[in-house]
Amino acid sequence: MNYLQAKKEVKNGKISPVYFIHGTQQFLIEDFSQQVLDQVVGQDGSDMNVITYSFSETPIELVVQEAETLPFLGANKVVIVKDFQAVTSQKQDVKIEHDIDVLIKYIENPSPESTLILVAPYEKLDERKKITKRLKKEATVIEALPFDDRMMKQWIEEQTASHHIQITKEAQERLVERLGFDLLLAASELKKLALYVGEGGEITPREVDLLVARTLEQDVFALIDFAVKKRLDEALVIYHDLLKQKEDPLKILALLARQFRIYYQVKGLSKQAYSQKQIAAQLKLHPYAVKLASQKVSQFEERSLLTLLEAAADTDYAIKSGKMEKVLAVELLLMKMTQDL
Repeated sequence: MNYLQAKKEVKNGKISPVYFIHGTQQFLIEDFSQQVLDQVVGQDGSDMNVITYSFSETPIELVVQEAETLPFLGANKVVIVKDFQAVTSQKQDVKIEHDIDVLIKYIENPSPESTLILVAPYEKLDERKKITKRLKKEATVIEALPFDDRMMKQWIEEQTASHHIQITKEAQERLVERLGFDLLLAASELKKLALYVGEGGEITPREVDLLVARTLEQDVFALIDFAVKKRLDEALVIYHDLLKQKEDPLKILALLARQFRIYYQVKGLSKQAYSQKQIAAQLKLHPYAVKLASQKVSQFEERSLLTLLEAAADTDYAIKSGKMEKVLAVELLLMKMTQDL
């Protein structure tokens, strides 16, 4: 079950006795855990009914014993186990021995007064392990994995609804362009936008442009876009704005080279009839980054991209060997881009 589906069930009061959350997105893990806490013990619930353990510090038998103990004052309780390494094959720095069979027996017959949350913040699980198989069969399994484009927009709509505001589709696109899939940052920016438009208001691209700062990566996109359109003056304005923000020209150069490389690779794989999903897997990129690149690569010839990659490498060498001053060197590269693209 994905995070959005699980969170909806919790909001509707459907609470499972055992949750198994795995994945690398810490924001999703923390947000879902908080949603369960609010629903089970209430926002003003007793701290005595919220117990958190670390798998590396507490034997799992004690965790099970706590889950089986009646809650304080007859309320419900939540027991959380962080860094649940028993489901991975990676080397574990755990000196405590765990009787995993005790946990397996518990999840087969959990206490109705407790909600157990097992958190495994890892990219891959060991599917061969008995505990992994049992959890997938008996527990509610939640994937805290990076969002795709569709889930990101669903999440944005959920966030805006919680603030009692609306957001246009164009503003959603602009927000994702500005922030990518950084959920923690997006949540903060949406809260700021909500305060600006007020309850019942609507976020449009105007508000996003006004309040949400561009990331360095987005400025690099804009640099390349202006170069393609032969608008050197505007590209140089962005470049010098970045310098005023204390961005290192070498970092800007590295991001330019990275983007040229992505464009070249995406263009080549697209010619071989790879889908965007296959390209993302092949290049180990987020699907949204591939989507953006796919929208741009038609503007480039492969030979031009190779020329720019060579020019970026030459610029890097000239700077690091002391032949050119770095601010000027990158500026000259931008000029070359407007000529070669």
